[in-house]
Amino acid sequence: MNTRQRYRETMLFGNPDKVPLYPGGPRESTLKAWRAQGLPEGVPYMAAVLGNLGIDPEAALAWRSAPVNFRMIPEYESVVLEHRNGHYIIRDWMGAITEISDRYDATYLRSAKDFVTRKWHKFPVETREDWQEMKKRFDPLEPSRLGEDFEDVCRELKDSSQPVRIGFDGIFWQLREWCGMENLCLLMLDDPDFVAEMAQYWTDFVSVMLGRILPHIRLDGVVISEDMAYKAHSMISPAMTREFILPAYKTWVPLIKNSGCLVVEMDSDGFIEDLAPIWIEAGINACSPVEVAAGCDIKRMRRAHGKKMAFVQGIDKRVIAAGGDDLKNLVDDIVPFLFRTGGYIPGCDHAAPPDISWQNYNDFIRLLAQHSGWL
Repeated sequence: MNTRQRYRETMLFGNPDKVPLYPGGPRESTLKAWRAQGLPEGVPYMAAVLGNLGIDPEAALAWRSAPVNFRMIPEYESVVLEHRNGHYIIRDWMGAITEISDRYDATYLRSAKDFVTRKWHKFPVETREDWQEMKKRFDPLEPSRLGEDFEDVCRELKDSSQPVRIGFDGIFWQLREWCGMENLCLLMLDDPDFVAEMAQYWTDFVSVMLGRILPHIRLDGVVISEDMAYKAHSMISPAMTREFILPAYKTWVPLIKNSGCLVVEMDSDGFIEDLAPIWIEAGINACSPVEVAAGCDIKRMRRAHGKKMAFVQGIDKRVIAAGGDDLKNLVDDIVPFLFRTGGYIPGCDHAAPPDISWQNYNDFIRLLAQHSGWL
């Protein structure tokens, strides 16, 4: 089997010869620490680990994608509005007024470059007039949303040995980008019709985009990004999720699956156990990263949902940082339990923070490789 076949077999509870390795990658500060601890300069971290451990490079899951753009067009120009007390106040690319330490710059906003704390002062959609202007930046038929080489890339990806996927924002994520989380939650109570209007617009936008993309590409997975939960609870209730968000999922998932792509994955940080049944009802059949510190228990979720939900990641980053017997005992507890039924690609339950040492990261991948059939 190649990696693409292994991915499909794993996520669809089939019979892979081995499970792909997808341990979770570092952010900028982690990579800097690893370079100081022995990761050679200029060598990709995953190649270095696999070389250190004598593992076939084919073991690593490395996603391929097509040149598609679900973001606003045009984006706002990032502008530093003020610099005071060690902080920048910036109008970022999506129109929000955001504060960030001057240790960083505007490129750290709305990207996963590092573990960066930000503060939002203002969002671009506060009124219906703002909304009318924002819609102009989300024309799904804008020609540049598909790269000039889109069809050529799709033809090349047809024979890829690595799995192919695309991703886009879900309803909660996208409306939060426009309105801000607190403002959005208040609007759900104070002006639900406005929220429903924005949700319907985004549902239609994504549907048209999928109509432009899916006929041309053989996808193995689609990821919907929501980040709609935090520690111990979801950010909105299951009832609100059903009211404002479930209709979008029920529109998108059939389009995706009818195209031949059978894995639809939900990406949401935080405690997701109250939301998972709604995702399953919509036909979403995988989720990540299953954050342990937020209260998620991946074994409990498997017992609850069986083969209705596959999982990616779910290994406590704090225990990876501790290393030693604690790490071995955790991996030996979780991975075989989920491998018995399948539908699991183990890894760190989000990006690897800098307190995970380079040695412990190597040890972690060695343990995963032993269970996954690579060692």
